[in-house]
Amino acid sequence: MTPLDTRKAQLETRRAQLNGRLDQITEEFGEHAEKDWAEMATEREGDEVLADLGTAAQVELRAIEAALARIAAGEYGYCVTCGEPISEERLDLLPATPFCRLHAGAGH
Repeated sequence: MTPLDTRKAQLETRRAQLNGRLDQITEEFGEHAEKDWAEMATEREGDEVLADLGTAAQVELRAIEAALARIAAGEYGYCVTCGEPISEERLDLLPATPFCRLHAGAGH
């Protein structure tokens, strides 16, 4: 297996994990039954946490889908801003990143 195949498999595995998490969040939102006011207030706080987790998962999924598209296009591992190679160390930490270290914090 090539290093690129390994990265692709890593991204696909993470995508499956995130989709599973989103399915669980959707199920939890659907499990609401009638409750008293105190239970509803506590549940609402839990819903906000679930919504935040769902939003974070969706953002990460979009980054993964974009990375998989760059793999398919032969552009993975290169900064979308400057075109320079992204270090293997950076890709090990953030396999979906589209930016080299220099451009990661440049407001993209």
